[in-house]
Amino acid sequence: MSASLAVQPATRPLTGSVRPPGDKSISHRAAILGGLADGQTEIEGFLEAEDTLATLAAMQALGADVERDRTRVRIRGGRLRAPAGALDLGNSGTGIRLLAGALCGHPDLIDERLVLVGDASLSRRPMQRIVTPLTAMGARIESSDGCPPLTVRPRALTGIEYACPVASAQVKSAVLLAGLFAAGTTRVLEPGPSRDHTERMLPAFGQPVRCEDRRVELSARGALSASSLAVPGDLSSAAFMMAAVVLVRGSRVRIDSVGINPTRNGFLRILEAMNGPALNAEDAASFGTPSVEPVADFDLQSVEALTGIDVPVEWVPLAIDEFPLVMALAAAARGETSISGAAELRVKESDRIAVMVRQLRRLGVDAEERDDGAVIRGGPVRGGRVNAEGDHRIAMSLAVLALVADGPVIIDGAEWIRTSYPGFVDAMVGLGARMAWQ
Repeated sequence: MSASLAVQPATRPLTGSVRPPGDKSISHRAAILGGLADGQTEIEGFLEAEDTLATLAAMQALGADVERDRTRVRIRGGRLRAPAGALDLGNSGTGIRLLAGALCGHPDLIDERLVLVGDASLSRRPMQRIVTPLTAMGARIESSDGCPPLTVRPRALTGIEYACPVASAQVKSAVLLAGLFAAGTTRVLEPGPSRDHTERMLPAFGQPVRCEDRRVELSARGALSASSLAVPGDLSSAAFMMAAVVLVRGSRVRIDSVGINPTRNGFLRILEAMNGPALNAEDAASFGTPSVEPVADFDLQSVEALTGIDVPVEWVPLAIDEFPLVMALAAAARGETSISGAAELRVKESDRIAVMVRQLRRLGVDAEERDDGAVIRGGPVRGGRVNAEGDHRIAMSLAVLALVADGPVIIDGAEWIRTSYPGFVDAMVGLGARMAWQ
């Protein structure tokens, strides 16, 4: 159901404390590996959002026994079976890509026919990036002109060495998950850093992984074993709170139990470079199985003013999900912010470069689109009406920017927030922001 979000400019500081929801990327992986593993896996802090629940439902349709109790999920996995119908991954690119890898060589599903589908947005997202390496391993996958739906006919696989043309955690993870059921060694080489959640989690399920520089490899060791995991707070969700606190004068907020995986801390680096607070905190604890994911607590305050920067290209893959928010911060900063090397943003839930530039201009921001990024010149932000255009991160980024606009901002299509952070509006209101659904 379509919904709009009305945001009023902040008239008082944001205060209080908040714990962001469970990490979406980690929740996807925990659901898949829990469904593949023998025995009962317990996941504490699982993200209850549309994307992750779609992955969980897919594992259940494949034969896993799933119990949910608020944010705790218990999955009894092991043997898989072909589902009665198509596996619907909704809006989740992570879910469909990782599942394709996990299923294309699974021994319980050999010679079955599995169909993986998604909503209209997901059906436009590129899948050839996983089809190519999986096919090289022996998989049989059919797509619709390189997009979903995907038809997977599992068969015996052989490990390969695959050099990713771009740094991509989803491609790397799809190949590694296929490698769990492949003969020989599976090796992935990357041109730069990408999220390493899969490599961190696999040993917790009994599968050793060897990591060196930009090389990750594994040799299948048979059945995975169940595990107990705790999912840290999602840095990509916490980033919206961080940005709001920094922007709204006089604010001070504590944000607890945030995952600070070093392969995705680019937003923290960018915020500090823009004259924000230094947030590269020391690890406060280690959630779940020892050393799976580092976490930290943050005590944030507002700053006098952010300044524009040229975002280093090497930081781009470390903050790829946060760039709509970086663009929003740039609109409120002094001076010019330049982003390049970020063409990947064009094939997310939306073309995030084009959509953000278009919406910022509606709010009077001087924003220029480039092939692989954007140039944004900060200044006054006026009120107005914008549209999230089917993208949850754009909706939340615009909501944060609206807190420092000259007048109210109405965000149409904000219902997409449910895919990753259903409690976003309640959390912001709890800190003192004035926003409400319409």
